[in-house]
Amino acid sequence: MAWWKIAGIVLFVYVLIAGIGIPLKPGITDVSPSQLKVGTSKSIQITGYNTHFSTGGKTRVWLKREDNKYYEASEVQVSTENLLQASWSIPVQLINKEFSIVVHNVKDGPFVVPGAVVVLPDTNSTSIVGPVEFIELTETDLKRSNDLKFPYRSILNETIRNTFFHVALWMAMFVLYLIALYHAIQYLRTGKREHDWWSVSFNRSGILYGILGLLTGSLWARYTWGGWWTNDVKLNMAALAMFIYFGYLLLRSSFNDEEKKARVSAAFNIFAFVALIPLVFVIPRLTDSLHPGNGGNPALGGEDLDHTLRLVFYPSIIALILLGTWMAQLRFRIIRLAARKKIHIEA
Repeated sequence: MAWWKIAGIVLFVYVLIAGIGIPLKPGITDVSPSQLKVGTSKSIQITGYNTHFSTGGKTRVWLKREDNKYYEASEVQVSTENLLQASWSIPVQLINKEFSIVVHNVKDGPFVVPGAVVVLPDTNSTSIVGPVEFIELTETDLKRSNDLKFPYRSILNETIRNTFFHVALWMAMFVLYLIALYHAIQYLRTGKREHDWWSVSFNRSGILYGILGLLTGSLWARYTWGGWWTNDVKLNMAALAMFIYFGYLLLRSSFNDEEKKARVSAAFNIFAFVALIPLVFVIPRLTDSLHPGNGGNPALGGEDLDHTLRLVFYPSIIALILLGTWMAQLRFRIIRLAARKKIHIEA
């Protein structure tokens, strides 16, 4: 067995173990209420995820301003590992200001909810608190945990692990389609049948990945957006791109003449790949979408991937490309053997 096949298997096993086994960082799922009114002893309840409010050491909570100044809660009452209540005295100067919530303890490290609360006036209260001092915090005050964990993202929660499968499948699919395109062009240039066989073999692997990408994406949508399919521009454009490649297979099955089939399907392969680029990469970025990287924003940026995700995401892409190439090679050998034996198979 070739080394790259073994590498593909090893990498994919690593992706499965690490992608499922590494825990998520702590995060905050709910801050209630989201509005604080001026006066004394104003409290909010914080619900955490994978947090250790009880056993992680002293848990501290701050209101954070836009200028990175912090106002610490005067009292923190811990109920459970994932539930606490923090209280502040809110001065009148903070009316109509928005604050992030920052929580920290030794085990969890710091985590934040941007724009979590806003301060409003209280017409029913005559209690006005005097000035309050905001402070700066150092890295020592907000010491981070060194544990290897995936980032917590609201809404995504544990489904962020699907990045290693859904997104990686699509990335690998593009590479397989690109290799198929190269062989299609080479066939039109040289007329060698081997290029046609390689082209259809890589396209079939790419189409398989595309189907798996749609299925994993639909499953992801069910748990994050509430439905198996939504009227999202990127979903619809991806489905349209897949139908074009399904058309490639149907086109090949409609010819009996092998040379004509190879020539026409090679030309259609070029059209399919050229159509794939605007459908998946251009059109979704021109409008709003539930997917990241749309509306003019780059996909998979710093807010989408961190170093822990990259440790699994990139190996997943490499593993899927290697495994897809292996499947294409097996298909190529079957087609070549059938041609030598003059056995008809649907190539």
